[in-house]
Amino acid sequence: MTFTETANRIFKRAIDDYHVTDNIDTPVSNPYEEGSIENRLYLKCWIDTVQWHFEDIIRDPNIDPAEALVLKRRIDKSNQDRTDLVEQIDSYFRNLYSNVDVLPDARINTESPAWAVDRLSILALKIYHMQEQVDRTDASPEHIEKCRAKLNVLKEQQVDLSTAIDQLLDDIQAGRKYMKVYRQMKMYNDPATNPVLYKKN
Repeated sequence: MTFTETANRIFKRAIDDYHVTDNIDTPVSNPYEEGSIENRLYLKCWIDTVQWHFEDIIRDPNIDPAEALVLKRRIDKSNQDRTDLVEQIDSYFRNLYSNVDVLPDARINTESPAWAVDRLSILALKIYHMQEQVDRTDASPEHIEKCRAKLNVLKEQQVDLSTAIDQLLDDIQAGRKYMKVYRQMKMYNDPATNPVLYKKN
């Protein structure tokens, strides 16, 4: 089984598990061993799934402004957790390929493997929710057909992205490409670099 076959299977499980309750306050119950890459992939997709629903809720035009602010803070934290998970997944890949002999003409990729995996997780969510639209019984035939066409594109994109990620990992393992990871530098989260925060001191 390729890496992305495993990842896509775990992403589907995380999304299905969340929708058992379909509640943003449901605590995560990660079925995979702590410290394993499977555990990190499940948690990554769970965070993405909860945030997907955060984003739905905050777009309610009738949302109470105080509730919206609380939710915005939760979205900010979720974004940070998501970025932290991406870095953990990249650390897994760096360790996995740490002993690879990089070829003299090896090239760098436009993004790290984990950021591509991040897109794959989001894609699994898009597929799940577009399938929901296709399965609606209260929508017009035109809406359903539009969503079916979009679903077909999303599924094709999932195959293409999965293939590209597996090819990238093969290239890294063979030394044809090398990883270079830039750690996050989100200035607005740092009290030392966000002027709204440090000017209050």
